[in-house]
Amino acid sequence: MADRNTEAMETEMQIGNGKTPEDGEDSVQRRDVQVQGSVMPQTEWSLRQGWNALIWYGGSVFDAWINAVAAQVGSVILTLPYTLSQMGYGLGIGFQFIYGAFGCWTVYLLSYLYAEASARTRRTGLLHQRHILQYHEVIGIVAGKWLGRITLGFNMTALTFACVLQLIACSSDVYYMNSSWNKREWLYLFGFLALPTVLLPSLHNFRVVSLLGIATTTLTSAYMTVAAVQHGQIENVKHQGPKSMVQFFSGATNILFAFGSHGLCIELMEAMWKPKNYKYAYAAAVLYTYLLTIPDSVSVYWAYGDTLLHNSNAFGVLPHSKMKNVSIIAMILHQYVAFMLNVNPLFLAWEKAVGVHTSKRFAVRAAVRIPVVLLTWFLALAIPFFGPINSVMGAFLISFSVYIIPSIAFMRAYIKKEFEE
Repeated sequence: MADRNTEAMETEMQIGNGKTPEDGEDSVQRRDVQVQGSVMPQTEWSLRQGWNALIWYGGSVFDAWINAVAAQVGSVILTLPYTLSQMGYGLGIGFQFIYGAFGCWTVYLLSYLYAEASARTRRTGLLHQRHILQYHEVIGIVAGKWLGRITLGFNMTALTFACVLQLIACSSDVYYMNSSWNKREWLYLFGFLALPTVLLPSLHNFRVVSLLGIATTTLTSAYMTVAAVQHGQIENVKHQGPKSMVQFFSGATNILFAFGSHGLCIELMEAMWKPKNYKYAYAAAVLYTYLLTIPDSVSVYWAYGDTLLHNSNAFGVLPHSKMKNVSIIAMILHQYVAFMLNVNPLFLAWEKAVGVHTSKRFAVRAAVRIPVVLLTWFLALAIPFFGPINSVMGAFLISFSVYIIPSIAFMRAYIKKEFEE
């Protein structure tokens, strides 16, 4: 009986960490029920299985979609009106469609690269069964170790600053609701509250968290649109568009950041029962992103015009109200969701560096993750800027991880394969 209990626990832990056999969800569930049925009554297991399937084991296309949306849309909702003031209506909206389309294309490329890397490793048994493939590993397997190392540097830096940005955004948002503490003092609190994020095992277990993220950003987008329209245009409002190339490219890089969630797309594929369908989930996530970002950014820019050039955060111009406070709280919740999503690949990379990634003791892995959170907390305190970080990340980090690296890797992988054939 002890052996059967141990086997059951290992099987459940394997699914909880997002690792599934290649033959799909149904076969995993059939084997799991068979094993678990030997150690507990069938009725009790059915209830437990149903509960876990409802809130915990998320490997469907729907789960991939909600994870992608939650990762894609975040604090950028608050900075896109500022971006439109830098670029104007036409260029600002047009570049959202252009970058979104390019993002879908590179995800399509990455899905092929992931399939190739998975075929070379999983089916040949080169990797431990509990090993979760990551972006830089996929690139290294299919396009060469040197490009994999470059990808590791760019992607880990981008994800680190994405996490830093979420903490900074929390303090920036709450300051508009309560200025009794300065923004750095709020960061002490929010950094401490980020520590429990080490307890979520993998992106396979984010269903409830990501649904919360979508609900909060949808609420905030709706509030911004309605509040701006109800307020109307300010006196002598101006919409001059870009006044310099610096303004234009600063706005363009902020939009680039809005469609730059590629840094964790391999981990999201790994969490799926059928990873090949991730490209469809991502395309749907981009469409939903347009639904959220275009109405609110256009409405706020229409109402406040070029005064937004001096307010990178839309909460800085919207009038005080109870609904604004609700939206601020909603955005803080979402920024914690975004933090949890972006920090997960950092956790995995650090676990591998320390040598505990395939450990069956999750408590050990959770303890090892704590320094990662402490590092992001320290960086947020050291660099308490909000809008500028979006532009810097878009220009120097997201541009490589979203567009340049996947394209180079795809060409290297398949041109080399053609010559070999």
